[in-house]
Amino acid sequence: MVTSCYSGNAADYLDSSPVLLLESALVGMDRLAVQRIHADSGLSPLSFCEQVIAPTLSVIGEKWDRGELSLSHVYMSGRLCEEFMEEVLGGRSAAAQERRRVALAVLEDYHLLGKRLVGFVLKGAGIPYLDYGTVDVHELVRRVQRDGVRILLISALMLPSALKVREVRDALDQLGLECRIVVGGAPFRLDPALHREVGADLSCDTASQVLSALARLREGES
Repeated sequence: MVTSCYSGNAADYLDSSPVLLLESALVGMDRLAVQRIHADSGLSPLSFCEQVIAPTLSVIGEKWDRGELSLSHVYMSGRLCEEFMEEVLGGRSAAAQERRRVALAVLEDYHLLGKRLVGFVLKGAGIPYLDYGTVDVHELVRRVQRDGVRILLISALMLPSALKVREVRDALDQLGLECRIVVGGAPFRLDPALHREVGADLSCDTASQVLSALARLREGES
């Protein structure tokens, strides 16, 4: 759901040495270098993912758009980062029999880094959740109703996708479903009032904030 604290043009981060070093390591497919860069950064695993990995992947993506890198570079860079995040943020698995009331989805978008970061945070905290992947409004509402979801986490990188949250909210209300919505992504960071305009209950600027958001919602239900 939630992406990182990165919210501007990737070029703004080029003066950051960890980003430059990580870009070189990813393009060169150097797994050990990724681990060394994290160790040298002094950042926690989650902060490293949010402050270094996210902008680095954005830099690589922009270079692919300009024809400076191949699609294979983009793909392998993403895979290496996923492997790293699984290793450092994997956490413990929740009991299989525990009822799942939290769901995580990307709404009509194909940028999955934010959702993956949130997933690692939830997994690390032992919070069970349903991963809906990338879905459209109709399918998302259908799954929420089918699964009895009480808290829906939605990630949206592009503004048109963010605005679709209003359709989800209205459809859930029409069905009489009591489901709270937490959103994250660049449009909501750039416009702090946007989450209220689209009917969401809360907005998170970073993946790590999702835990406090869940705690606030659950306190409200008790």
